[in-house]
Amino acid sequence: MAEEIKTPAASSEDAAKDAPQGASAANDATADAAAQKEGADAQGSEELVDAVLEAEAAAIVDDALDEAEAEAQAADAEREAAEWKDKYVRLHAEWDTYRRRTKEQQEIQKALAAEKLVTSLIPVIDDLERSIDYAEKNGETGLLDGVRAVLSKFVSTLEKDGVDVINPQGEAFDALEAQAVGTVEDADQPDETVNEVYQKGYKIGNKVLRPAMVTVTSGGPKRPKETDSE
Repeated sequence: MAEEIKTPAASSEDAAKDAPQGASAANDATADAAAQKEGADAQGSEELVDAVLEAEAAAIVDDALDEAEAEAQAADAEREAAEWKDKYVRLHAEWDTYRRRTKEQQEIQKALAAEKLVTSLIPVIDDLERSIDYAEKNGETGLLDGVRAVLSKFVSTLEKDGVDVINPQGEAFDALEAQAVGTVEDADQPDETVNEVYQKGYKIGNKVLRPAMVTVTSGGPKRPKETDSE
């Protein structure tokens, strides 16, 4: 059997037959690559969209939380302000009540003190009226002794109510309890000694109601300083 000898023309035809098959495979590979690329692009786009949506959702949630926290803080501030206002109103009312009661108590104590003083002085008034009546009926005989007795009783009544008489005759001059209305030269007494009391003073405790009016000496020796006794 004779071998088949391919001519150049036959070889060209075979190549031509095989060429379409190779081109088709190449086109298919290109199409697959393009499809894969499109799929990857689509998947990437979806992931990007999902990420953007998640970020936007997270931002919305954060804004909502911030707004809720701000509203809660505002509510707490309003509640605290209302509590302080209520405390102020109650404290102001309590202070008004306390001030009113204190004023009422002071008025009551003042009235009681005046009542006590007047009650204690009524007998002194009775004695003065008796002295006047005695002088009118019997002349002035014994009037001086009666007036002295009434004065002694009057002063005693004041002392019982806490009033002290300021009578610094012969004592060192005290500007807090006496008012000097003149000076007298006296070399025998220390300087600033009360020489004469023109008008007695009165005080209650440490409060001077009226200072005594006195004259003081000058020209004498310096008064020695008083030392505290141990």
